[in-house]
Amino acid sequence: MMKVPACVTLLLIISSLALAQVKSPDQYLGYKLGSRYTPHFNIVNYCKQVAEAVPEMVKLEQYGTTNEGRPLLLLYVTSPENLANLEAIRQNNLRLAGMGPDKTLPDDKGPAIVWLSYNVHGNETSSSEAAMLTLYELVNPANTKTKEWLQHTVVIIDPCINPDGRDRYVNWFNSVVGVNPNPQPFTREHSEPWPGGRPNHYYFDLNRDWAWQTQIETQQRILKYNMWLPQVHVDYHEQYYNNPYYFAPAAEPYHEVITPWQREFQTVIGRNNARYFDQNGWLFFTKERFDLFYPSYGDTYPLYKGGVGMTFEQGGHSRGGAAVINRDGDTLTLWDRLYHHVTTGMSTIEASAQNATKLVQEFKKYYEKARTTPPGEFKAYVIKADEGCKIVRLQQLLNRNNIEWNKAGNASYTGINYFTGRSGMVKTDSLDIVINANQPNANLLKVLFERNSHLSDSVTYDITAWSVPFVYGLTTYGLNSYVTGLTKTTAIDKPKVKALNGDNSVAWLIRWNGLNSVQFLSTILQKKIKVRYAEQPFKAGNEDFDKGTLIITRTSNQSQGALLGGIISAAAQKSCIGYTTVSSSFVDKGFDFGSEKVHGMQAPRIGLLAGDGVSSLSMGEVWHFFDTQINYPINIIWANELSRNMLRELDVLIMPDGNYRFLADRTLNDALKEWVTNGGRLVALESAVAQLAAADWGIKTKKSDDDKGDKTDDKKEDYSMLRRYENRERDFIPGFNPGSIYKVELDNSHPLAFGYDDAYYTLKQDNTIYEFFKDMGWNVGVIRKDNQVAGFVGSKLKDKLKDGLLFGVQEMGQGNVIYLSDDPLFRSFWENGKLLFSNAVFMVGQ
Repeated sequence: MMKVPACVTLLLIISSLALAQVKSPDQYLGYKLGSRYTPHFNIVNYCKQVAEAVPEMVKLEQYGTTNEGRPLLLLYVTSPENLANLEAIRQNNLRLAGMGPDKTLPDDKGPAIVWLSYNVHGNETSSSEAAMLTLYELVNPANTKTKEWLQHTVVIIDPCINPDGRDRYVNWFNSVVGVNPNPQPFTREHSEPWPGGRPNHYYFDLNRDWAWQTQIETQQRILKYNMWLPQVHVDYHEQYYNNPYYFAPAAEPYHEVITPWQREFQTVIGRNNARYFDQNGWLFFTKERFDLFYPSYGDTYPLYKGGVGMTFEQGGHSRGGAAVINRDGDTLTLWDRLYHHVTTGMSTIEASAQNATKLVQEFKKYYEKARTTPPGEFKAYVIKADEGCKIVRLQQLLNRNNIEWNKAGNASYTGINYFTGRSGMVKTDSLDIVINANQPNANLLKVLFERNSHLSDSVTYDITAWSVPFVYGLTTYGLNSYVTGLTKTTAIDKPKVKALNGDNSVAWLIRWNGLNSVQFLSTILQKKIKVRYAEQPFKAGNEDFDKGTLIITRTSNQSQGALLGGIISAAAQKSCIGYTTVSSSFVDKGFDFGSEKVHGMQAPRIGLLAGDGVSSLSMGEVWHFFDTQINYPINIIWANELSRNMLRELDVLIMPDGNYRFLADRTLNDALKEWVTNGGRLVALESAVAQLAAADWGIKTKKSDDDKGDKTDDKKEDYSMLRRYENRERDFIPGFNPGSIYKVELDNSHPLAFGYDDAYYTLKQDNTIYEFFKDMGWNVGVIRKDNQVAGFVGSKLKDKLKDGLLFGVQEMGQGNVIYLSDDPLFRSFWENGKLLFSNAVFMVGQ
């Protein structure tokens, strides 16, 4: 233990007086915990009350703010001796991981750090109620056991990761519940309205965002998490109300980088939890359903950061209300749910305190091994920079996860090209980067960059492929040796904006090659600047420009006068892009700026459908993209209120993934077709494509050979119909695609694929592909045989997912229907798809 400062003796004397003043949740809130839901502001107030009453044991910190302005809190709870040395404990922990302010490694007998995270899903509400009671029991003067545990642990409590989602659910529930909750599951209070309280403000699932950090709640939280690196982390959830409690150990597959100790301590925690549950006669299950593979969960991310991460799941969820009758005929109450969470929280702290020395020692070993013998296929990675600033966003991702990287400089290396799978030489310059694997975060680096993940079990809870080079579309080489002589950095060099070329400029040329180009276009269109784009490559001013290049001519923007250049320069600075000015509209090669091959662009009036039947996650991705990434206005419309009059006010209508009942309404369906025929642009995502196919819009689902029937007259007995009941969960695996990466061959002469080379890598999560258009549309993105790159795909699907259309455009009169059957904005981390989606909205049909 750390040496106790002299002032601690006085603190101990004062503590006995302060402890007598701390109020329980019931005393402070004025009602029995579990009898109703507590709004977030009162959770905050209760936490403040405890911290003020027991300052020698509790430190309260606001680490961030949500989109809707609610505070995000951490509470540090430990013994007075440890709290007095809290910063020294934190620094010591980072030194053990090789990430402290110096490289000395002091003794490893400090307290273990246990982090408890509550309510990441807003409508899994019992956990924030449990957080208050757990906090109280840790400082309760009558609870002597916890005082002993806190001698050996620092407990960090995040009482509510997702306040916006929680309050969305709680405020709704409190508005519909009566004096007494109705436990009948078919009643109103058990069926929350769209979009539900599970996601955050932008309808993102924060439990899938730990590694990617696309949301502000995650960004602020992980910044703190990586300053502490706890040895134990618990992520509190709820599942369907008919399920008993779930806790560790987890189900297979475990990722191969997870260590034997991390597996072992999951079992230690599980057995301790089971002891308390058995004493109370509570049912539970372990080793099922919830695996440890996808890197961006609240259990896996901590594992890849050297801790022991676990998910605990209580039955309940939004369907649980405040009381619900389950299939056994028992009434499950909010009190039952929260108290189960309190029990596992206390059990976890107890087991961690009893094994504190071992936890810290194994934590140190984890990082020592990472630095000296890192896992993975490669010793280093070379990532080539692009012209569209995707390398900048990758550097931001690496920095947020504390993954060390270096500027490459001018050099040559031999390595395996991720995209070809072949060995070759790569030359680097100052914009490229190198990542050496021998670093503290070697395990997370390996997981994020592995070309193909090894699955110990093909039944998994989430996607099975996420390799960062394919996600970002950045040419990457894996090297068999470390790269020495480089200086580590976190400094990101943003592209320099080319200076304005005086008053002789007749046009400004902006390359269309990534999200930054889209951000520039968004700004310029909202400034009422008239923009054109080139359908074909051209050469001007001794520079080559590709298809999609934006062209702003002085003659088309005379109303701006002398202000035009400054507006363009400011927009370029804001979007971090370069541009070229030319003194003539006559090009050296290709089509002049007045040609019909150079298209005028209009600022589109965009509608986005939302509401019942629409996937809130898919809609939220689109909303978040326009709102926070390109800052372009959209009109969000309830799908069940869509009308002919609304369509007249729109140029583009986006149909996210969902179930669209209006397609069965002939009147509205015909109105939508008429709108497209008259020049509208309809963008359909994921299952919306399948529904347009079913409604005979022109695209057709491709049938596999199995769907076409028996081609012979021979009748054979099909014994495959004889299945064993015990294998029912595995029988679906041959037809299962949880999420794998496929190479898509692009027709990049079409505006939908402007800014890409001849390939794009998509995350495919289903078995649906479409027939090629013959004469009424454009087959812009197709997959051929053997185009799977990474991830698990069931054996029955491998032959089906070939020779079909994934991304296409159907011309209908003066308008277009753009089909994006895979999600190019997946969880907002699929960076290379954002330009594809932008092309669908801004380029196609202009």
